[in-house]
Formats: sequence, C-alpha cells, structure tokens
Amino acid sequence: MSQTEREIRVRFAPSPTGPLHIGGVRTALYNYLFARQHGGKMILRIEDTDSQRFVPGAEDYINEALAWLGIGIDEGVREGGPYGPYKQSERRDIYREHVKMLLDAGKAYFAFDTPAELEAKRAEIPNFQYDATTRQQMRNSLTMSPDEVKRLIDEGAQYVVRFKIEPGRDVAVDDLLRGRVVIKSDILDDKVLYKSADDLPTYHLANIVDDHLMKVSHVIRGEEWLPSAPLHVLLYEAFGWADTAPSFVHLPLLLKPDGKGKLSKRDGDRLGFPVFPLEWHDPKSGDVSTGYRESGYLPEAVVNFLALLGWNPGDDTEVMNMDELIAKFSFEHCSRAGAKFAFEKGKWFNHTYLQKLDDERLAELFNPVLAQNGVDPDAFSTEYKAKAVGMVKSRINFVKDLWDNARFFFAAPTSYDPKAVKKRWNAEMPAIMAELATLLEGRDNFEAAALEPVVLKWIEDKGLHLGNVMNAFRLTVVGECKGPHMFDITELLGKDETVRRIRAGIEGIKTDE
Repeated sequence: MSQTEREIRVRFAPSPTGPLHIGGVRTALYNYLFARQHGGKMILRIEDTDSQRFVPGAEDYINEALAWLGIGIDEGVREGGPYGPYKQSERRDIYREHVKMLLDAGKAYFAFDTPAELEAKRAEIPNFQYDATTRQQMRNSLTMSPDEVKRLIDEGAQYVVRFKIEPGRDVAVDDLLRGRVVIKSDILDDKVLYKSADDLPTYHLANIVDDHLMKVSHVIRGEEWLPSAPLHVLLYEAFGWADTAPSFVHLPLLLKPDGKGKLSKRDGDRLGFPVFPLEWHDPKSGDVSTGYRESGYLPEAVVNFLALLGWNPGDDTEVMNMDELIAKFSFEHCSRAGAKFAFEKGKWFNHTYLQKLDDERLAELFNPVLAQNGVDPDAFSTEYKAKAVGMVKSRINFVKDLWDNARFFFAAPTSYDPKAVKKRWNAEMPAIMAELATLLEGRDNFEAAALEPVVLKWIEDKGLHLGNVMNAFRLTVVGECKGPHMFDITELLGKDETVRRIRAGIEGIKTDE
C-alpha cells in the first residue's frame, strides 16, 4: 500500500522524565494538526523504558498539559485503542519477541562487555565506536562459541543485544521537510537494542517495533533525532518492513531568543518567560518551575504562538484558532532552520486573545487573582466584575495585570499617588471636592451619559480649571491619575461609593505644604 493510500496515523512519544518542554509541545501540536487535517489518528505513547530517569508525576503532567492546550488524543494509555499497551514498560514480551527475531536472523548479537572493558577500549582507541571494525576485538557472540554464550546467559551474566550494521552501504533517509539524505553505513555504530539488566529495549528498537505495530504512517519529531534516522531505516529493512516504513519529518529546533543555541529552561529563568506548559514541582529537589497556564496565558494563545515558530500559513495571517491552523497547516511551509523563541510575541498573542475573550469569561479568570489580593470574588456580582474588566482589558497582556488596572473597582484607595498629589492637589481642592460630593449626592441618575454633562457644567459655571478638578476627582476615587473614562468608573461604583471615596480623599490626601 502506498503512503497516499495509508490511513494517517501519527504519534507523540514523550518520556516521563520531567516536565514537558515547550519544544516537545510544538512537536505534539504539529503531529496533531497534520493528523486532523487528513482525518487521521493522534497516538500518545509513553516511552518509559529508561527506568533510571523515570520521574513520578511526569506522565500525568504530560496528559494534563496536552488536554489544557486542546491537543486531542485518539489512542493512548488513558484512551485505550486497538494497538496497546501504549506504555512501553508494559510491552516487554513484544520487544523480547522482536529481539529474538533479529538474533535468529543474524541481524543482531549478544555482547557481554563490562562497563570497565568498554572504558578501557575507549582509552585505547581514539574515537572508539562499537562497529564492524572493532566488534571482533570485544566479548560478544560473534567472537565466542555458542556454548560459551549459552553458559554466560544461563549463569545470569548481564548482556546487551547489539544491532549488526554491515559496512559499505549507502543508507537513504527520505524526509518530507529536508528531502533525501544519504549517509555511509560505515559511520554508524552497532547500537544497543536491548539490555538484560532491566529487561527493556532501548529507544531505537522500541520505537521501530511500536511504530510498525501501531501502524504509524508519519514520524514527526525534533531535529535532534535526525542522526538516528539511518539506523531506523536499517532496522525496518532488517525486520522486512521497509515497504510499510513511515515517512519522516524532522522539525527544526526551537532556539534561544537571540538564535544562539537550543532553547533551555535557563533562558526562561534569565529572561522571565516559561519553557513549560504547566507549572512543574520537581519531586526530588522541590524546585518549582513556572508554566504558561499559571503565568496567565490562554491555551489558544500558546497554541497560535507555537504554531508559527517554524511554520507559516503562506500569507500574512497571524491570529488563527485551532480549526484554522488545522485547515492551513502543511510541511511545505515549515522552515528547515531553527526558529528563534520570540517570547515577546507570545505576550502579544495573549493580549490579542484576551481582547477577544467574553468579559464574563475574563471575569471568571480574574476571580483567583482577586482572592490572592485579599478580595472575596463572591462579594461582587458577575455582571459587576465583567463590566470592570471590560473597561481595562485593552491595557493588559495577562489576567494578573487586571489587578493593577482594575483594583480600584474592588478596593477603595488607602493611599494616593504622591506625584499626582503634588501636581493636582492644592489648598483649595478639599473645598472644591466637598462641593462636588454634595452635587453628586443630589443626583438620582448616576449613569455616565447623564452625570458627565452636569459635572462639566458645574466646573464651567464655577470658573474652575477642568483638568485640575477632574484629575483631583479621579485621585480621590482611584488613588492615582489613571484608568478608564471617569464617569464610566463612577457609574459602576455607584453614588454612595463614589461620594464616600471623595470624602475619604478630602481627609486622607495630605500635601507637603
């Protein structure tokens, strides 16, 4: 069956060795976009064969992160599916069977070299690798008699199974993004496929077996796995699966913001941006690493931002929801070069998506921020909170920014901006504000459209300076000279609260004079 006739089946296969890096999230996203565009399946496979690096909680973190971002999984540990188990540690019998297939066919061999022996050989031979040139000098089933090999295994000697790579081959890797890459088999070493110590395969064997048995049509992964592709091509041949081998796509790296090297957690710590989708609590060290969710990013903004790091839709469109990304995605518009992690652009996307958000939904997201600042969210109606955040949301990049821009709607000022006081408050202002408070107390209609002309006419009739009076008014109500339209503020606060704040300001604002 040709690739065009096969069902599109892709897999994201992370290792539960810690939090999911944002580069891994982008790989998962591209797999998902490609699968959905072609009506295919998205598989989540957990590669937990490295028992030494396993971290408790990492698998749950991966599932939670993908769910938060809206990257749907069709088959996996939680979802089930026809080709499970989807956790590699539960597939030991399958791997043993396939290791035996390679051994029986003479495509692999046992190796009993100890770590000390390997280290000694590395010291003896510069740039040593275990290959056709050196394997005859080592302790393996190619240099031992069958009886000796059997005796060692029966005695419980630890061993590995290595893939036997024949020299003198041109190995072609066809990559949908990078074209055809051809390398000589002579530069490849006899990779370890299986370790008796933990009865588990290595990445190289497990991936090939699982991709084949799970009928994966396209392996879409990071550029860092490109050097292993020739080995995987040879393994497909060794098993007799060359005709059904998946297509490869090796995605470009995510680079530091300055483009000099691969993006790391250290870059995020240094420049103040997350490199993980969710907050991560390290169970060993106790360290806490910030996440995009906890930093106030909307999942749709993160998805949009990541999609454009290494891909473009072929036009100038930037803001695209998941459905639009699915419709436009193609590898033809992916870059081969690494993509700089422009984290400031991520903030812009979040700002853009916050502006599109319904005010009631934004108010709901603001509730935890209110609570963190000592305000009971339930003390205010949803309608009130929605109107408050709606007035200031054009000024914010994150939900947490709402507190600095809207706190006066939820807590009366207890201090006043010294610079504004020096500029806008003088000896006459308390009397003027007192008269304004009396004027406002007499108004029944406190809507902005009705109140504004009354106050402005009063200022004009009194011959007062408009800017000074209005800024002093704002200072008493807000605590500083900033915020949305003044009469929109007073309409939401209401007459009693507005007048109370003016009178409190008259008592509380002190000048140096």
